[in-house]
Amino acid sequence: MNAAVLHAPADLRYEQVAVPSYKEDEVLVRVRAAGVCGSDLGRVMKTGTYSFPTIPGHEFCGEVAAVGASVKDFKPGDRVAVAPILPCGTCEFCESGDYGLCDNYNYLGSRTHGGYAEYTVAPSRNLIRLPDSLSFVEGAMVEPAAVTLHGMMRVGINVGDTVAVLGCGTIGLFAIQFAKIMGATQVIAADVAADKLELAKQLGADVVINSGELDAAQKIKELTGGKGVNVAVETAGVVQTQEQCLRITKKKGRVLYLGTAHRDVVLPPKSFECIVRNELTLVGSWNSYSAPFPGVEWQATIDYVKSGALKLQPLVTHTFHLSDAPNVFVDLVERKYPFTKVIYEI
Repeated sequence: MNAAVLHAPADLRYEQVAVPSYKEDEVLVRVRAAGVCGSDLGRVMKTGTYSFPTIPGHEFCGEVAAVGASVKDFKPGDRVAVAPILPCGTCEFCESGDYGLCDNYNYLGSRTHGGYAEYTVAPSRNLIRLPDSLSFVEGAMVEPAAVTLHGMMRVGINVGDTVAVLGCGTIGLFAIQFAKIMGATQVIAADVAADKLELAKQLGADVVINSGELDAAQKIKELTGGKGVNVAVETAGVVQTQEQCLRITKKKGRVLYLGTAHRDVVLPPKSFECIVRNELTLVGSWNSYSAPFPGVEWQATIDYVKSGALKLQPLVTHTFHLSDAPNVFVDLVERKYPFTKVIYEI
């Protein structure tokens, strides 16, 4: 089969490799589409995977090609999304249903072969059925949407809440939609990119703020009568927004951190005091899983797409064939063009 194989950081090759074998409780998946996560950029181009060679890609979907002898719930031809984590099942976090916090997990696309290939293997319990109404391009976006929903469930969005989303990349655009689905009556979105703000407005943001032109924190305080928002959601993973979240959240409010820090996060005393004096609740969120595995986040995401409440396709700015992946990753890291969601069709 053909696959995009990482041999070392920044050494991704499209080449032929053997079709993987599968065990009795596993499924061979014919991959049809796979997304590029922000973490994939760093993993492929800078840090590398945990061993080499490895086939990256953890956001993917496809069709069942073959099943192991003990698999009864799926058959060849079934359309499926694939949850990429392979939890150990025996640590204290797995036993409590917190599979994303597993102490001894494996992971498709980083610790073992993933979805940037014509075929990959996964346990049958990691498969989620895709309805015919979802395209494969949309199916490849179920994983990042479920990651976002997991965070939004953790922070808790109440009916009538005002929610600010800082950063309008893929996760931020999902957060805007889920905030509305979960009952927020005002969603404020901030970003430095005009095209992303326009898309944020199309997807449900009531107010958009170009933080490259305005002081976003000051504007949000003005929009909320000086009180701040009930919930601030940080998705950009930059120090400025990680600190701003604390200043824009009202007393007794909640802050959700979905973005990953890439350098030291240093807080001015005044911002740190917001945590203490305003009794803020800070919530971190990691992955997309709950009990029963892989979690309600996955099926709910699919159901919201089926109903039209959650829109995936507008986020897709580029589609490429997987054979283009080595060059595309270079272009993405060098920011040769603006993008939101990039999908490889296979």
